[in-house]
Amino acid sequence: MSRLRSHHRNIAWLVAAMFGLLAYSSGAGASTKSYNLEATLIADGVWVVVGSTDNFSKANGGNILNTGFIETSEGVVVIDTGPSRRYGEEFRALIESHTSEPIVKVLITHHHPDHAFGSQAFEPNTLYMLDESASLLEQDGEAFSDNMYRMIGDWMRGTEVTVPMNRVQPGLLSLGNRQLRLIAMQGHTGADLVVLDETSGVLFASDMVFFNRALTTPQTPGLAVWRSEIRELAQLPFSLVVPGHGAVIRDDRAFLQMIDYLTWLDDVLAGSAARGLSASEVIDTAIPERFSEVEGARYELVRTVSHLYADYEKRALNRH
Repeated sequence: MSRLRSHHRNIAWLVAAMFGLLAYSSGAGASTKSYNLEATLIADGVWVVVGSTDNFSKANGGNILNTGFIETSEGVVVIDTGPSRRYGEEFRALIESHTSEPIVKVLITHHHPDHAFGSQAFEPNTLYMLDESASLLEQDGEAFSDNMYRMIGDWMRGTEVTVPMNRVQPGLLSLGNRQLRLIAMQGHTGADLVVLDETSGVLFASDMVFFNRALTTPQTPGLAVWRSEIRELAQLPFSLVVPGHGAVIRDDRAFLQMIDYLTWLDDVLAGSAARGLSASEVIDTAIPERFSEVEGARYELVRTVSHLYADYEKRALNRH
């Protein structure tokens, strides 16, 4: 089926090009689009590329996440690869412009497309993922791909689902002058990798942590599970937090906001189900003023209700 889908896409691109609907440059058919990625040095040898906190759109090309890379003196460790092949290629070029060290490990924190779909740009033997995350990518990858092509269009040109050939295990990873602590969690997708660079104290929290950006919850195993794991993260000896979405920060504000937001969300869903409210009524719930800086709160509340509320209703019925 994936070959047939790819064939149909190729035909669609060809037809569009014939009618001048696609703006490609003459150089090997490459698109003129560019993410214009910039890397910021946040600690010695630790770089971050900060994306938008908007939703996916053709305007941002899916660049709504934070990626990063760490120099170890024995090679570069990359954190996530971005939403498309084009992003991955630009990201790899950016890394190579900042360091002469080879890329030795590319850690994909979870299977969502904005974090995993740039992997084609990297050598297959450098790609690593938790076993559970790889299984989820194999399961959901094609559906995610179809959705991404619809949402961001030509930014996805040539992007194919790439499941890492290597698996990573939780624990300490010593490489050159770095010691990285790899932590497996579940709150966001059921299989989430968090990376603490113990050498610098930089915590790459992936999508376990959002800051001033509403959480995406459709695949969470439970808001209470997520909240409990945020409390665990807050106890780590970090100096900087790189959330999956949102600004890099030096304190615990992101953890406190996450705990507050998850608690509010859980209370709203449980309380609404106990009162017998419909999903449409829950969607209209007033969002507290303290979350006014949280981008996309209403949009993500709608998604959360559509994906999670039925389970809360079942639990409420079972209590009676």
